[in-house]
Amino acid sequence: MIDVLLRLRVSLPDRPGVLGQVARAFGVMGADILQVTVLEREAGRAVDDFTVSWSAIFSAAELSERISVVPGVRVEAAWPTRELPGANPDYDLLGHIAADPSRAVITLVDAVPDLVSAEWAVALDAVTGDVMHGSSQAPEEMPAAKFTAIRPTVHSEGALHLASVPVEDVHLVVARREGPAFHKAELDRVARLVDVVSVLTHASAQRA
Repeated sequence: MIDVLLRLRVSLPDRPGVLGQVARAFGVMGADILQVTVLEREAGRAVDDFTVSWSAIFSAAELSERISVVPGVRVEAAWPTRELPGANPDYDLLGHIAADPSRAVITLVDAVPDLVSAEWAVALDAVTGDVMHGSSQAPEEMPAAKFTAIRPTVHSEGALHLASVPVEDVHLVVARREGPAFHKAELDRVARLVDVVSVLTHASAQRA
């Protein structure tokens, strides 16, 4: 059976020993933990994203249920991911943009869904709302009025979760339906990437 990559968002008590209990629970279910990303720690609890290699002998829902038997642990979501731990996709993205700044927006849109375990992304013209470029699976039209915020923002439309980051006269919109709403840490990651991309494109324009 072919292993799949899953991302699980887990809320757990922030005290010694709990993370070890969660790791053992994953091991009992045959899930190999590849990466743990701490999203927040507050009021005695932590929220971590676990990336696991999973043989899918059981369903993702059953895996979540088994992990949740650890006292105080709650699995908030489990969804497929294409982000390979240790692959440094952020650096790869910036390297491609530095090599060809004229395609910065296209490269960013195509790459960013995999960076935050999302499904698709689009670049919207901030004035007209037209889709300038969309990644695979992206819709051809988007309601531009919802993406006019001057700061990075997240919102949900039912099961569809969206993150929007302004890039000068463009709005980068990232979406996922299978996973949870975008966490602030994920939004910050995309915003930082956008900031670096903007610096690279400006530096290229000044040299031209």
